[in-house]
Amino acid sequence: MTSISIIGSGKMGSAITEVAARAGASIQIIRRSTASSSGERSDVAYGAIGDKLTGDLVVLAVPYGAYPSILEHYRDQLGDKVVIDISNAIDFSTYDELQVPADSSTAAELAKLLPAGAAVVKAFNVNLGDTLTSGTNGTTTTTVLFAGDYAEAKIAVADLIEAAGLRAVDVGPLSRARELEAMGFLQIMLSALGKTRQESGFTLLP
Repeated sequence: MTSISIIGSGKMGSAITEVAARAGASIQIIRRSTASSSGERSDVAYGAIGDKLTGDLVVLAVPYGAYPSILEHYRDQLGDKVVIDISNAIDFSTYDELQVPADSSTAAELAKLLPAGAAVVKAFNVNLGDTLTSGTNGTTTTTVLFAGDYAEAKIAVADLIEAAGLRAVDVGPLSRARELEAMGFLQIMLSALGKTRQESGFTLLP
C-alpha cells in the first residue's frame, strides 16, 4: 500500500488528502498543532511539525516561503523519500513577481536544499483544489501534469494519481517544472481576475 505524508492542512493539502484516500493510500497529515480535532478524518493519522514522517511520498502542501522552516525539521528525513513540490512561486502581495530566479523553479531550488539523491517530483501545481477533490475538470477527468528526474519516483506519483481515478501525464525531467509553474501562475491569475471558476482550469485532452 502506498503511504503518504502531507505537510500542510490548507485547501490544497485537503484536496490531495482526498486524492490519496481515493487511491487507498495510508495517509499522515502534519500540521502546526494537533490541538484541534475539528474536521479530522477517521482514515488519517495526524501529527504536528517535528513528528516523524511515515509516508514514502511526502507532499509539501505549504507556501514556498515556508520551505526553509519545514526543512529545518525534515531535511535529513527527506533523503530517502519521494518529495512532491506543489508550489507556485508567486508573490501574492503583488501577483507580479516570482520568488525564484526566472531560469529556475521552486522544484529546482528545493532539490538544491535536500540531501543528494532526494527524488523531487513537481506535481499538482497546475490543478486547482476543487478539480482534485471532484476528480473532474469541467466535463473531463482531471489531468495531473508532473515532472522529475527519477523514474521510480515518477512511477510512484503516477500510480497514486491513477489509483485515485485521475489522469497522470509525465511532462519530462525536473527542468520542465519551470514551464509547469508558468502554467500555474497563469491559472491562478485567471482565477484571481474572475476569468475562471475554482472548479475549472487547464486540461489535456487525450
